[in-house]
Amino acid sequence: MNRLGLTPAEHATLVRLTTPERIQAFLNAIPANHEPHGDTVHSVRSVLCHRVAHCIEGALVAACALAIHGEPALVMHLDCAPHDNPHVLALFRRRGRWGALSKSNGAWLRYREPVYASLRELAMSYFHEFFDKQGRKTLRAYSRTLDLRNFDPALWVTRAESCWQVHDAIASLRHYPLVTAEQVRALSRRDAHERQAATLVQYPRKTA
Repeated sequence: MNRLGLTPAEHATLVRLTTPERIQAFLNAIPANHEPHGDTVHSVRSVLCHRVAHCIEGALVAACALAIHGEPALVMHLDCAPHDNPHVLALFRRRGRWGALSKSNGAWLRYREPVYASLRELAMSYFHEFFDKQGRKTLRAYSRTLDLRNFDPALWVTRAESCWQVHDAIASLRHYPLVTAEQVRALSRRDAHERQAATLVQYPRKTA
């Protein structure tokens, strides 16, 4: 059995996640990584140990769980306007349609059902919800997929330090635009009620 370098206990945790729905529930139950000591890209082992994760860290865990169950460990990068933060999804397919697993502290950038005919269609399902604190819609492009099974597990599954090599590989994937410059100039902003709703998070940042 290929445990990708995980211990029996670590492997058993992910083996129990037998469906995308169970993987997503597991991601949701992990507290948000607010990075109090600086930027991180925790490996799967580090997430299982420290029980905190943000989007790319959750995507690594989800991709690893899929791989353990014999599926591709696919991830996709959602790029945005320079002043906002990009997002990373783990992908799966059911009956020829794409779905997504996603770690997000808010509710709107999470799981997507496997009903999307193309990666572009899936990416566009995040467009309206991808906005900054001023209500500006910031999603701009999506990447081709990357199968993490092509990387040594020591780089993303069991690495003790941050997985910057895998992070950079994901960020440097070929991207495809979702909107034109003209469309960007014409975008409306989310209204005050929508912006207020977006402030609801599952794991608030702790204050000193």
